[in-house]
Amino acid sequence: MSHALHRIEETREALVDALAARNWDAIGELDATCRECVDDALSEAPVDEEALRANLEGLLEVYKELLTATMGERQAIVDEMSQVTQAQRAAKVYHLFG
Repeated sequence: MSHALHRIEETREALVDALAARNWDAIGELDATCRECVDDALSEAPVDEEALRANLEGLLEVYKELLTATMGERQAIVDEMSQVTQAQRAAKVYHLFG
């Protein structure tokens, strides 16, 4: 396995671990590293296309999981902000009539 393909695999595994821990800072750093790894793999001299395809498909699955997780986190934040807004409105009403 070429060095670039090995780096893609290591980065994918690190992304999976960071996602499991919900470590968004690490995910951001690993995303940049992942982009570099893919660029390196695509610019390398002849590579094992089947291995490259398998690694990229695995990486795609991780990014799908990341997208699902971030959408869930975003929705949780929206829900929490809605609750804060409702609480603020209730507090205003309480102060008006209290």
